Amino acid sequence: MTVEKAGQPLELSNPGPSTGVLEPRARLSTSARQLQLNGSWQFRWVEKVLDPNLSPSARSAERWGVIAVPASYVMPAHDESLQGAAHGNPSYTNVKFPFPIDPPFPPELNPAGEYLRTVSWENPPKRALLRFEGIEGAADIWWNGKFLGSTRGSRLPSEFELNGLIEESNQLEVRVYQFSAASYLEDQDEWWAPGIIRDVLLIERPDFAIRDVQVVAGFKGEKGQLRVSVELDSLADTEPTLEITLVEKDLPVHQDAQMEVTGVEPWNQEAPNLYTIRVSTGTAEQGGETVEVRVGFRTIEIIDGVFTVNGKPISLRGVNLHEHHPKWGRHVPKAVMQKDLALMKQHNVNAIRTAHYPPHPDMLDLADEWGFWVIDECDFETHGFEYASWRANPTDDPDWEEAIVDRMKRMVIRDRNHPSVIMWSLGNEAGVGQNLAAMAKAARSLDNTRPLHYEGDQECKDVDVWSQMYPAHESVEAIGQRIEPALADQELDARRRQMPYVLCEYAHAMGTGPGGLTEYQELFDKYPRIMGGFIWEWLEHGIDLIQDGQVTTAYGGDFGELVHDANFVIDGLVSSAREPRAQLKDLAAVFTPVIIQFEANGTQVRLKNRRDFEDSADLETRWSIETGTGVMASGVLAHEPILAQGFALLDLPQAAREPIENADSILKIEIAQKHESAWAEADWVLATETKKLSGSTKPSWGRPASGLSENATSETAWSLRDLLSVDESTGRVLRLGSNPILNWGLDLWRAPTDNDLRVSTNEPKEPAVAKRWELLGLANPFSRLISLNWSHNDSELEVVTRVGFASVDSSVECIWKWSGQGSDLLLNLTVTPSGSWPIEWSSHWARVAISFEISGSEQDEISWFGRGPSPAYPDNGQAANWGWFGKQVADLQERTVRPQESGRRAEVSWFQKNHAFGVASPLGMGVTIRPWSPKVVAATSHDHLLQSDQNLHVALEIACSGVGTAACGPGVLKEYRLPAQVVTGQFAFFGLKEI
Repeated sequence: MTVEKAGQPLELSNPGPSTGVLEPRARLSTSARQLQLNGSWQFRWVEKVLDPNLSPSARSAERWGVIAVPASYVMPAHDESLQGAAHGNPSYTNVKFPFPIDPPFPPELNPAGEYLRTVSWENPPKRALLRFEGIEGAADIWWNGKFLGSTRGSRLPSEFELNGLIEESNQLEVRVYQFSAASYLEDQDEWWAPGIIRDVLLIERPDFAIRDVQVVAGFKGEKGQLRVSVELDSLADTEPTLEITLVEKDLPVHQDAQMEVTGVEPWNQEAPNLYTIRVSTGTAEQGGETVEVRVGFRTIEIIDGVFTVNGKPISLRGVNLHEHHPKWGRHVPKAVMQKDLALMKQHNVNAIRTAHYPPHPDMLDLADEWGFWVIDECDFETHGFEYASWRANPTDDPDWEEAIVDRMKRMVIRDRNHPSVIMWSLGNEAGVGQNLAAMAKAARSLDNTRPLHYEGDQECKDVDVWSQMYPAHESVEAIGQRIEPALADQELDARRRQMPYVLCEYAHAMGTGPGGLTEYQELFDKYPRIMGGFIWEWLEHGIDLIQDGQVTTAYGGDFGELVHDANFVIDGLVSSAREPRAQLKDLAAVFTPVIIQFEANGTQVRLKNRRDFEDSADLETRWSIETGTGVMASGVLAHEPILAQGFALLDLPQAAREPIENADSILKIEIAQKHESAWAEADWVLATETKKLSGSTKPSWGRPASGLSENATSETAWSLRDLLSVDESTGRVLRLGSNPILNWGLDLWRAPTDNDLRVSTNEPKEPAVAKRWELLGLANPFSRLISLNWSHNDSELEVVTRVGFASVDSSVECIWKWSGQGSDLLLNLTVTPSGSWPIEWSSHWARVAISFEISGSEQDEISWFGRGPSPAYPDNGQAANWGWFGKQVADLQERTVRPQESGRRAEVSWFQKNHAFGVASPLGMGVTIRPWSPKVVAATSHDHLLQSDQNLHVALEIACSGVGTAACGPGVLKEYRLPAQVVTGQFAFFGLKEI
């Protein structure tokens, strides 16, 4: 390891700690003067710095452009302000380092961004601090030509002392290298996107400055427990008068004294009660400073393997949160941060893991205020060493200990006053080694009130909570039952069995999916030892890119990277623009704070309050009876507040028990918040459940019961040959009534989802399901007519076909039985596997569907009765409730950045196109209607490249495989797989003739 040279930038082969910086401290709200330096800075990009000891302005007189700070300097958004000058490109890798594994050396070709800012400060102070909240990469800092120091640790603050250096006009210069030795510690499943990514501040230091404040606020026996420690930074020899006050109670507090506080409410995620500690050394005129710290009284304990807060077990319904913005890269504006957390609250998320580094402190302030449980994760991941079999991994190298432990200390000291932070995480995917123990020791010495977390430590030597990623459901259940496989070390095994268990990552939300959420949540609710988990992940990491005047979304490889992981960075519950995906709505239904169950007697509904602390007094239970024409009756189910984890059995009013005569109807129960909150308006619905009271296989949405056009009569009858035209040499349908039909046939394939394309962890010996379909040739079926027979005076038609696939002995026999009923056309379909289907595979088909093309466009209106309005597959779609829905074809599409199977509506009783042509199914069907074929979808790399053709591509499913989470984790659960089997379906085609 290289040694620091006094007064010179730190060698890039030195991973840290930073040089020239002050000791870490909490971010404090201060009365001292501050000057924020965010905004427009001068900037230029250098492909290679030849003399790193020279400041940027001294090194060269090259032209400067203008760039926004904070932001990642490689983002395309800067193209205009930099007037076309090069500024590097982002690159995305998940695990791989984008440079040789040659620690501690960065690559020879190591670009840098150089920043220049003139800083004016009227009446400059004698003493001040320069604070960077975060610089992605390795940075060297100069102030008025004087070298201040070098930073390491991209998402941690660095403060530099400017005593006696501030003039009315000053020059601040920063050079940010993309790579350094520290890059080996920051391989964090994200874009490599350097720059000044967080706020830059100048903070005055008065004569009697307050350097740091630590508050420990517990809660036990209905009393708060408080200890406040203050560290001063006084210029004068005399100590100032120090006043510490618990503001809301007007209570004086003695420094470093443990005291009990009566009459305070505890903090928890559901009731985030905050109080203010004010520390003062006098007024500004006296040379003093006043700072404030918001605190919450709460105590964490692990009791018999159960994680408790204030004596009660807690449930984590969480997400992993990266910091990403499609325009600014690693910088997330505060308004966007607020939108993120508001969306989380609106969708019943109660916990955040800060993947994989400490967040901007503003996020923790919001978490304290709005109520979230937070795992605060150290800025530390070395996953790329997996490609070297973990050889030379810094985690187990004593030469790296100081740099790694420094990161842990800085996080703990910065964030230990936040009540929302309930665990410290040592990092992510950094292997194992002696430096983990050093990190744990440092964390506990600085804060012994929070348990430690680290998923990579499966023996749990250095942590207090057992954590895993992407476990199978059966493994989670065994751990909940405490019958998990034993560790070889009996002492470690006994210790681990007394630990809570958390899924720090699960249900990878990439593309269409994830499946299996309900089954995970049932296990979390069943076993107290299982705390819950954190979905991977909240946010897709797409980057805005202008192509042909259109804003498109870029992913790995779109910037010419030689090493990248493609669209694996597009794996979130919301888009990079913070637009909720369908899976977020499903998650909200799974994470619901109140479970709604209809009793079998039809007269009652059962509610369970899943909250851990608070009753349901702030919520209202509403009911409504709905038909295709609207709400027919509604009301409020009044009841006493339901205690946390309690039940209530409510009687339904008579009007909510009976279906509407001669009409389909549903009963809907909603749970809504009564009052406006910081994150949603009054009446925001947190839970919904529906029940079908009556059913029909014909539309009753303002249409005649038979589904005919308005000027037809229900007595009109058509012959089968009038309604159906088939090619008698192939059996293919050519026309349904007056509607020409193209490419009619059986379809066992779908455009692969991201989950379909990868080998699942619960079926590691089988090919990925998409590979199975490819090996079987399902995308290219060959249909052969076996027989075609008209009978009963041409009132019935039976077509038998064999559908086979190239080079395999796998096929199906299809029996298509057609008949007429008035103006409707009925079809009974039986699909029977024949030949040889691989018995060693647990599934074979994507779906069993009738696919065809019909004339139409994206503007056509589709109305349906079934589940909706959101899409659903057999193992997801929890938010899709019974109802009557209408959307244009364009709006039916669940657009994904990489096109794939999506947009399926489930349990559809009937649908119509433009209130004319329609299909009904007495057993319900899966329906997709797209302006592109599945093959076009599968062959297209980016959503904006999809071009609609002249027809609508319709699929009517009678069976469908689930989607699972095999993109990273378990695949489709057994009960949702689709092996070769006999499948039957019934359909009625209506609205076939225009009179």
